[in-house]
Amino acid sequence: MSVPVFLADDLSADEIVLSGPEGRHAATVRRLRAGERADLTDGRGAVAECVVRDTAKDRLRLDVIGRRRVPEPRPRLVVVQGLPKGDRGELAVEMMTEAGVDVIVPWAAARCVTQWKGDRAAKALARWRSTAREAGKQARRFHLPEVTEQAGTEEVARLLGRAALAAVLHEDADRPLSGLEPPVTGDIVLVVGPEGGITGDEIDRFRAVGAHPALLGPTVLRTSTAGVAAAAVLLARCGRW
Repeated sequence: MSVPVFLADDLSADEIVLSGPEGRHAATVRRLRAGERADLTDGRGAVAECVVRDTAKDRLRLDVIGRRRVPEPRPRLVVVQGLPKGDRGELAVEMMTEAGVDVIVPWAAARCVTQWKGDRAAKALARWRSTAREAGKQARRFHLPEVTEQAGTEEVARLLGRAALAAVLHEDADRPLSGLEPPVTGDIVLVVGPEGGITGDEIDRFRAVGAHPALLGPTVLRTSTAGVAAAAVLLARCGRW
């Protein structure tokens, strides 16, 4: 059974008290007991390997038995995700986090049915970030993915222009995603359109900054599942899988 992972800001002490939501989850949901192992991470690569000393209703006291630092993965994989309908955005974030995507960029594409505006935008972004955090712990990730602020098309174009490899999933592309040559370092930036697809103006803008239209496969995937499928292809191609 895998050692559970919890988040903690300060890993410097030899004895760490895990309290708050993480402590309650460890003590009441995971039901960790004295003598059991747990790993704590700051989500930025630092890991404290611990043994539970004692527990209470909403906290754990742990002894640190080892420390290590996990290097940041290279190349980084950034997925620009067109906003899906309903709760399928959280599904996309969960699966991409589990797969190993490093940065997730919510994209307000022209054909997005869902619109993030005002309070709704703040709440939706908070849900995406919470989903990434929880999925990262479940997947034993010691570098949690970043979920950025919502981006418009021009911001996405600038991101693509700075990438070591830029690709846009498109059903009319004549080049398979698996045929792109991944870089050794830098950022791979992949764009996944919304349910309504990417407009001609958007694809032209992305081409102008060097992005490659790429075909994921012979079947049509939902926007919420296309990202994780494409991530699997790219992570395998660059040797991270």
